[in-house]
Amino acid sequence: MRSPVHLITGGAGFIGSNLARTLVAQGKPVWLVDDLSRGSIGFIEDMLDDPLVQFSQLDCADGRAVAAAATSVGAQVSDIWHMAANSDIPAGVEDPAIDLNRTFLTTVGALETARILKSGVFHFASSSAIYGDFGDDAIAEDSGPLQPVSNYGAMKLASEAQISAAVEAFLPRSEVFRFPNVIGFPSTHGVIHDFVRKLAATPDELQVLGDGNQRKPYLHVSDLVGAMLHIGRIEGRRVLFNIGPTDDGVTVRHIAETVRDHVAPAARIVFGASDRGWVGDVPRFRYSTERLAATGWRPLLSSSDAIARAVVEIAGQSADSGASLVSSVES
Repeated sequence: MRSPVHLITGGAGFIGSNLARTLVAQGKPVWLVDDLSRGSIGFIEDMLDDPLVQFSQLDCADGRAVAAAATSVGAQVSDIWHMAANSDIPAGVEDPAIDLNRTFLTTVGALETARILKSGVFHFASSSAIYGDFGDDAIAEDSGPLQPVSNYGAMKLASEAQISAAVEAFLPRSEVFRFPNVIGFPSTHGVIHDFVRKLAATPDELQVLGDGNQRKPYLHVSDLVGAMLHIGRIEGRRVLFNIGPTDDGVTVRHIAETVRDHVAPAARIVFGASDRGWVGDVPRFRYSTERLAATGWRPLLSSSDAIARAVVEIAGQSADSGASLVSSVES
């Protein structure tokens, strides 16, 4: 493998595999590290014969083991893209150890890898979940106080703090990306994923968690990857941006109807009574992306357009696999 190499933790996952394809298309070597607890080798199988791609099944929480493995794959790691995390928020609410181990300690491990390998840039997949519930207020990068309502959000916030300390101690540059709800192919979790799975099991009825009035912004993964690469060209030692669409999002009711119309048009939609889907859910969410827009980046798809495209992609993924999709919820 040629150097320098881009190491992607969670490289066999949803965002990691999309990022890898884009980097390889640009002629950049990638080393994909994944323990396959949430990712799938099937997401990257067609890439593995490419001389620019190397895959290792490793737990990135063990930073020393990943650093040692770099020698065996001949990787001089210039950039670490830390995309690995627990993506099942309710599971983390039920058992806080899940997000401690899979969301925070994986960050600690990835930073240890960066320290040992003297990597130049640490790119981090953070989340809007670090903010907490701001109601109808537009959330900007300097909004506060930061009061996450899920263990996932708490551990993403703790990870940001750990990265900040690493920049002070040894890391030349960090890029923190605060994601909204990201959708597209290949899907491993999320509201569309869950609705498609439910309709595959009960084509005559779609049960929805909550009253359907929850409203959030949604970003297609292709726009997300474009934004991350754009941010890489912005100067600074500590770089931090919200990434998202420029609109105020869509409701869960709209998503349910879009999935129903595509997958099972005769199905009846049954909504719950609560204003939120689960413990740790933020029912209404508005994102300010003015800081990123000022640098010249704009998404190609609105929330509604991203939903429409992702529904077709995820429904097709389910049909092609011939198997039920994994049940989970959006992160």
